[in-house]
Amino acid sequence: MQYGIVIQPVATIYEIPAETMVKDGMTLSAIADEAMYGTGLAITGEEVTGAEVTGAEVTGAEVTGAEITGREAAGQGFLPVRTFYGYTGYVRKEAVRLVSLEEMMAWEEGGLMVTTAFCVDVVSVPKVQGVRLVSLFRGSLVSVIPYECGIEGWGKVKLADGRFGYIREQFLENKEFSQAGLWTEVLPQKKIVDKDAFRRAVVETAKTYLGIQYRWGGRSTAGIDCSGLTSVSYMMNGILTYRDAKIVEGYPVREIAVGEKKMGDLLYFPGHIAMYMGDGKYIHSTGKAGSGGVVINSLNPEDADFRADLAESLYAVGSIF
Repeated sequence: MQYGIVIQPVATIYEIPAETMVKDGMTLSAIADEAMYGTGLAITGEEVTGAEVTGAEVTGAEVTGAEITGREAAGQGFLPVRTFYGYTGYVRKEAVRLVSLEEMMAWEEGGLMVTTAFCVDVVSVPKVQGVRLVSLFRGSLVSVIPYECGIEGWGKVKLADGRFGYIREQFLENKEFSQAGLWTEVLPQKKIVDKDAFRRAVVETAKTYLGIQYRWGGRSTAGIDCSGLTSVSYMMNGILTYRDAKIVEGYPVREIAVGEKKMGDLLYFPGHIAMYMGDGKYIHSTGKAGSGGVVINSLNPEDADFRADLAESLYAVGSIF
Protein backbone atom coordinates (compact mmCIF):
# COMPACT_ATOMS: atom_id res chain seq x y z
CA MET A 1 0.00 0.00 0.00
CA GLN A 2 1.10 3.55 -0.68
CA TYR A 3 0.74 6.49 1.69
CA GLY A 4 0.49 10.24 1.47
CA ILE A 5 1.56 13.12 3.72
CA VAL A 6 -0.53 16.26 3.43
CA ILE A 7 1.49 19.20 2.04
CA GLN A 8 -1.29 21.81 1.95
CA PRO A 9 -2.37 23.79 5.05
CA VAL A 10 -5.71 21.98 4.82
CA ALA A 11 -6.48 19.17 2.37
CA THR A 12 -10.15 18.65 1.60
CA ILE A 13 -11.38 15.08 1.76
CA TYR A 14 -14.29 14.66 -0.64
CA GLU A 15 -17.17 12.24 -0.38
CA ILE A 16 -16.82 11.45 -4.08
CA PRO A 17 -13.99 12.02 -6.61
CA ALA A 18 -15.11 15.58 -7.40
CA GLU A 19 -15.23 18.92 -5.62
CA THR A 20 -18.96 19.48 -6.15
CA MET A 21 -22.08 17.46 -6.77
CA VAL A 22 -25.63 18.25 -7.80
CA LYS A 23 -28.24 17.17 -5.29
CA ASP A 24 -31.90 18.15 -5.18
CA GLY A 25 -31.26 20.57 -8.02
CA MET A 26 -28.47 22.44 -6.21
CA THR A 27 -24.72 22.40 -6.75
CA LEU A 28 -23.21 21.56 -3.38
CA SER A 29 -19.73 20.97 -2.01
CA ALA A 30 -18.71 17.32 -1.94
CA ILE A 31 -16.57 17.91 1.18
CA ALA A 32 -16.70 15.17 3.80
CA ASP A 33 -13.70 15.95 6.00
CA GLU A 34 -10.36 17.75 6.08
CA ALA A 35 -6.81 16.57 6.67
CA MET A 36 -4.35 18.90 8.36
CA TYR A 37 -0.84 19.69 7.14
CA GLY A 38 1.69 16.97 7.92
CA THR A 39 -0.87 14.28 8.71
CA GLY A 40 -0.78 10.93 6.96
CA LEU A 41 -3.25 9.18 4.68
CA ALA A 42 -3.39 5.61 3.42
CA ILE A 43 -3.90 5.50 -0.36
CA THR A 44 -6.48 2.77 -0.82
CA GLY A 45 -6.70 2.52 -4.62
CA GLU A 46 -5.75 3.90 -8.00
CA GLU A 47 -5.99 7.55 -9.00
CA VAL A 48 -9.37 8.57 -10.40
CA THR A 49 -9.07 11.05 -13.25
CA GLY A 50 -11.55 13.28 -15.06
CA ALA A 51 -12.16 10.83 -17.89
CA GLU A 52 -13.44 8.26 -15.43
CA VAL A 53 -15.77 10.50 -13.48
CA THR A 54 -17.03 13.13 -15.93
CA GLY A 55 -20.79 13.12 -16.03
CA ALA A 56 -21.06 9.97 -13.94
CA GLU A 57 -24.02 9.54 -11.67
CA VAL A 58 -23.24 8.48 -8.12
CA THR A 59 -25.73 6.17 -6.48
CA GLY A 60 -25.72 3.97 -3.42
CA ALA A 61 -26.25 4.33 0.30
CA GLU A 62 -23.62 7.01 0.81
CA VAL A 63 -24.53 9.59 -1.83
CA THR A 64 -27.84 8.46 -3.28
CA GLY A 65 -29.21 10.86 -5.83
CA ALA A 66 -26.05 12.94 -6.18
CA GLU A 67 -24.52 13.54 -9.55
CA ILE A 68 -20.93 14.54 -10.25
CA THR A 69 -20.98 17.40 -12.69
CA GLY A 70 -18.61 17.00 -15.59
CA ARG A 71 -17.21 20.54 -15.58
CA GLU A 72 -15.99 20.29 -11.99
CA ALA A 73 -14.63 16.75 -12.31
CA ALA A 74 -12.95 16.96 -15.70
CA GLY A 75 -9.18 16.84 -15.71
CA GLN A 76 -8.75 16.50 -11.95
CA GLY A 77 -6.93 13.60 -10.33
CA PHE A 78 -8.32 12.23 -7.07
CA LEU A 79 -6.86 9.59 -4.78
CA PRO A 80 -9.04 7.33 -2.60
CA VAL A 81 -7.79 7.60 0.97
CA ARG A 82 -8.30 6.44 4.54
CA THR A 83 -7.35 8.69 7.46
CA PHE A 84 -5.49 7.49 10.55
CA TYR A 85 -8.81 7.64 12.43
CA GLY A 86 -10.57 5.42 9.89
CA TYR A 87 -12.49 7.92 7.74
CA THR A 88 -12.53 7.42 3.97
CA GLY A 89 -12.94 9.65 0.93
CA TYR A 90 -10.96 11.25 -1.89
CA VAL A 91 -8.27 13.95 -1.97
CA ARG A 92 -6.79 15.91 -4.83
CA LYS A 93 -3.52 14.28 -5.82
CA GLU A 94 -1.56 17.52 -5.50
CA ALA A 95 -2.58 17.82 -1.83
CA VAL A 96 -0.24 15.03 -0.73
CA ARG A 97 3.34 13.85 -1.10
CA LEU A 98 3.27 10.16 -1.94
CA VAL A 99 5.54 8.06 0.26
CA SER A 100 6.31 4.42 1.04
CA LEU A 101 5.35 2.69 4.28
CA GLU A 102 8.93 3.10 5.51
CA GLU A 103 8.84 6.83 4.78
CA MET A 104 5.44 7.21 6.44
CA MET A 105 6.65 5.43 9.58
CA ALA A 106 9.85 7.51 9.64
CA TRP A 107 7.79 10.72 9.47
CA GLU A 108 5.50 9.52 12.27
CA GLU A 109 8.48 8.63 14.46
CA GLY A 110 10.53 11.71 13.54
CA GLY A 111 9.81 14.05 16.43
CA LEU A 112 6.42 15.33 15.27
CA MET A 113 4.80 18.12 17.24
CA VAL A 114 1.40 19.79 16.87
CA THR A 115 0.81 23.47 16.12
CA THR A 116 -1.53 25.15 18.60
CA ALA A 117 -2.01 28.70 17.31
CA PHE A 118 -5.07 29.76 15.32
CA CYS A 119 -2.56 30.27 12.50
CA VAL A 120 1.24 30.23 12.72
CA ASP A 121 3.92 30.97 10.13
CA VAL A 122 6.92 28.80 9.38
CA VAL A 123 9.68 31.11 8.16
CA SER A 124 13.06 30.75 6.44
CA VAL A 125 15.20 32.09 9.31
CA PRO A 126 14.53 32.43 13.06
CA LYS A 127 13.41 36.05 12.78
CA VAL A 128 9.99 37.61 12.33
CA GLN A 129 11.31 39.14 9.10
CA GLY A 130 12.01 35.67 7.66
CA VAL A 131 10.42 34.62 4.39
CA ARG A 132 7.11 32.86 5.08
CA LEU A 133 7.30 29.28 3.85
CA VAL A 134 3.81 28.21 4.91
CA SER A 135 1.06 29.26 7.32
CA LEU A 136 -0.37 26.44 9.40
CA PHE A 137 -3.67 26.12 11.25
CA ARG A 138 -4.05 24.51 14.68
CA GLY A 139 -3.52 20.74 14.59
CA SER A 140 -0.86 20.69 11.87
CA LEU A 141 2.21 18.46 12.24
CA VAL A 142 5.85 19.43 11.83
CA SER A 143 9.02 17.49 12.64
CA VAL A 144 11.09 19.35 15.22
CA ILE A 145 14.89 19.26 14.86
CA PRO A 146 16.25 19.54 18.42
CA TYR A 147 19.25 21.64 19.42
CA GLU A 148 19.81 23.12 15.93
CA CYS A 149 18.33 26.59 16.21
CA GLY A 150 20.14 28.32 19.07
CA ILE A 151 17.83 31.35 19.00
CA GLU A 152 15.68 31.69 22.10
CA GLY A 153 12.00 31.14 21.44
CA TRP A 154 12.49 29.56 18.02
CA GLY A 155 12.64 25.94 16.89
CA LYS A 156 13.91 24.44 13.66
CA VAL A 157 11.43 22.16 11.91
CA LYS A 158 11.26 19.92 8.89
CA LEU A 159 8.13 20.39 6.82
CA ALA A 160 6.08 17.68 5.17
CA ASP A 161 7.42 18.66 1.73
CA GLY A 162 11.04 18.26 2.88
CA ARG A 163 11.89 21.93 3.40
CA PHE A 164 13.35 23.25 6.64
CA GLY A 165 12.18 26.34 8.46
CA TYR A 166 11.66 27.97 11.83
CA ILE A 167 8.63 28.34 14.07
CA ARG A 168 8.05 30.00 17.43
CA GLU A 169 8.21 27.31 20.10
CA GLN A 170 5.28 28.76 22.05
CA PHE A 171 2.98 27.50 19.29
CA LEU A 172 4.06 23.86 19.50
CA GLU A 173 2.99 21.06 21.81
CA ASN A 174 3.61 17.34 22.06
CA LYS A 175 1.57 15.11 19.76
CA GLU A 176 -0.66 12.96 21.96
CA PHE A 177 -2.20 10.83 19.21
CA SER A 178 -0.76 8.08 17.03
CA GLN A 179 -1.13 7.64 13.26
CA ALA A 180 -0.10 3.97 13.39
CA GLY A 181 -3.63 2.96 12.43
CA LEU A 182 -2.67 3.83 8.86
CA TRP A 183 -0.64 0.63 8.58
CA THR A 184 -2.02 -1.52 11.41
CA GLU A 185 -5.70 -0.73 10.70
CA VAL A 186 -6.18 -0.77 14.49
CA LEU A 187 -7.01 2.53 16.17
CA PRO A 188 -4.28 3.22 18.76
CA GLN A 189 -5.62 5.03 21.82
CA LYS A 190 -3.73 6.82 24.56
CA LYS A 191 -3.93 5.21 27.98
CA ILE A 192 -5.80 7.55 30.31
CA VAL A 193 -4.45 7.56 33.85
CA ASP A 194 -6.50 10.39 35.36
CA LYS A 195 -10.09 10.42 34.06
CA ASP A 196 -11.03 13.74 35.66
CA ALA A 197 -7.94 15.44 34.25
CA PHE A 198 -8.74 14.07 30.79
CA ARG A 199 -12.33 15.33 30.98
CA ARG A 200 -11.12 18.81 31.88
CA ALA A 201 -8.45 18.76 29.16
CA VAL A 202 -10.80 17.74 26.35
CA VAL A 203 -13.27 20.50 27.27
CA GLU A 204 -10.47 23.07 27.46
CA THR A 205 -9.30 22.01 24.01
CA ALA A 206 -12.81 22.44 22.60
CA LYS A 207 -13.02 25.92 24.16
CA THR A 208 -9.95 27.05 22.20
CA TYR A 209 -12.19 26.88 19.09
CA LEU A 210 -14.83 29.26 20.48
CA GLY A 211 -15.82 31.81 17.84
CA ILE A 212 -14.50 29.78 14.90
CA GLN A 213 -16.98 29.78 12.02
CA TYR A 214 -19.04 26.72 11.14
CA ARG A 215 -17.78 24.94 8.03
CA TRP A 216 -19.44 21.79 6.72
CA GLY A 217 -16.80 19.04 6.86
CA GLY A 218 -14.26 21.36 8.50
CA ARG A 219 -11.83 20.47 11.29
CA SER A 220 -9.48 23.46 11.44
CA THR A 221 -9.39 26.97 12.91
CA ALA A 222 -10.40 28.22 9.47
CA GLY A 223 -13.78 26.55 9.99
CA ILE A 224 -15.07 23.49 11.80
CA ASP A 225 -18.28 21.47 11.98
CA CYS A 226 -19.91 19.74 14.94
CA SER A 227 -18.18 16.35 14.70
CA GLY A 228 -14.98 18.05 13.60
CA LEU A 229 -14.91 19.93 16.90
CA THR A 230 -15.54 16.90 19.09
CA SER A 231 -13.24 14.54 17.20
CA VAL A 232 -10.36 17.05 17.04
CA SER A 233 -10.72 17.87 20.74
CA TYR A 234 -10.47 14.20 21.64
CA MET A 235 -7.68 13.58 19.10
CA MET A 236 -5.51 16.39 20.49
CA ASN A 237 -5.74 14.58 23.83
CA GLY A 238 -4.82 11.17 22.41
CA ILE A 239 -8.21 9.54 21.71
CA LEU A 240 -9.50 8.82 18.21
CA THR A 241 -13.30 8.96 18.00
CA TYR A 242 -15.61 8.54 15.03
CA ARG A 243 -15.66 11.54 12.71
CA ASP A 244 -19.45 11.81 12.28
CA ALA A 245 -22.30 12.55 14.68
CA LYS A 246 -23.12 8.99 15.70
CA ILE A 247 -21.85 6.18 17.91
CA VAL A 248 -20.11 3.52 15.83
CA GLU A 249 -18.88 0.10 16.91
CA GLY A 250 -15.10 -0.22 16.89
CA TYR A 251 -14.57 3.28 18.31
CA PRO A 252 -14.13 4.03 22.02
CA VAL A 253 -17.38 5.96 22.61
CA ARG A 254 -20.19 3.89 24.15
CA GLU A 255 -23.73 4.93 24.99
CA ILE A 256 -24.53 5.75 28.60
CA ALA A 257 -27.69 6.88 30.37
CA VAL A 258 -28.49 10.57 29.89
CA GLY A 259 -28.50 11.08 33.65
CA GLU A 260 -24.92 9.76 33.91
CA LYS A 261 -23.36 12.40 31.67
CA LYS A 262 -20.25 14.18 32.91
CA MET A 263 -17.87 16.84 31.66
CA GLY A 264 -16.32 15.78 28.34
CA ASP A 265 -19.02 13.28 27.40
CA LEU A 266 -20.71 13.60 24.00
CA LEU A 267 -24.32 14.60 23.35
CA TYR A 268 -26.04 13.18 20.27
CA PHE A 269 -28.89 14.83 18.40
CA PRO A 270 -30.27 13.95 14.95
CA GLY A 271 -27.42 14.89 12.61
CA HIS A 272 -25.57 16.83 15.32
CA ILE A 273 -23.11 16.30 18.17
CA ALA A 274 -21.93 18.42 21.09
CA MET A 275 -19.63 18.11 24.10
CA TYR A 276 -21.03 18.34 27.61
CA MET A 277 -19.25 20.80 29.89
CA GLY A 278 -21.14 20.21 33.13
CA ASP A 279 -23.88 22.23 34.88
CA GLY A 280 -26.19 21.77 31.89
CA LYS A 281 -23.81 23.55 29.49
CA TYR A 282 -22.41 22.15 26.25
CA ILE A 283 -20.06 23.38 23.54
CA HIS A 284 -20.68 22.70 19.86
CA SER A 285 -20.21 24.03 16.36
CA THR A 286 -23.56 24.98 14.90
CA GLY A 287 -24.73 26.34 11.59
CA LYS A 288 -27.86 27.85 13.15
CA ALA A 289 -28.54 31.40 12.03
CA GLY A 290 -27.33 33.83 14.67
CA SER A 291 -24.67 31.45 15.94
CA GLY A 292 -22.81 30.18 12.89
CA GLY A 293 -19.87 28.65 14.68
CA VAL A 294 -18.47 27.30 17.94
CA VAL A 295 -20.60 28.47 20.86
CA ILE A 296 -21.75 27.38 24.30
CA ASN A 297 -25.42 26.60 24.90
CA SER A 298 -27.46 25.17 27.74
CA LEU A 299 -29.88 22.31 28.36
CA ASN A 300 -31.50 24.30 31.18
CA PRO A 301 -34.68 26.17 30.09
CA GLU A 302 -34.04 28.98 32.58
CA ASP A 303 -30.67 29.88 31.01
CA ALA A 304 -30.39 32.63 28.39
CA ASP A 305 -28.39 30.35 26.10
CA PHE A 306 -30.96 27.54 26.19
CA ARG A 307 -31.62 25.82 22.85
CA ALA A 308 -35.07 24.25 23.02
CA ASP A 309 -34.70 22.52 19.64
CA LEU A 310 -31.63 20.63 20.80
CA ALA A 311 -32.76 19.96 24.36
CA GLU A 312 -35.91 18.34 23.00
CA SER A 313 -34.11 16.22 20.39
CA LEU A 314 -31.24 14.86 22.51
CA TYR A 315 -31.41 11.11 21.97
CA ALA A 316 -28.13 9.70 23.32
CA VAL A 317 -25.09 10.42 25.43
CA GLY A 318 -21.73 8.80 24.73
CA SER A 319 -18.65 8.34 26.89
CA ILE A 320 -15.24 6.72 26.48
CA PHE A 321 -15.35 5.66 30.15
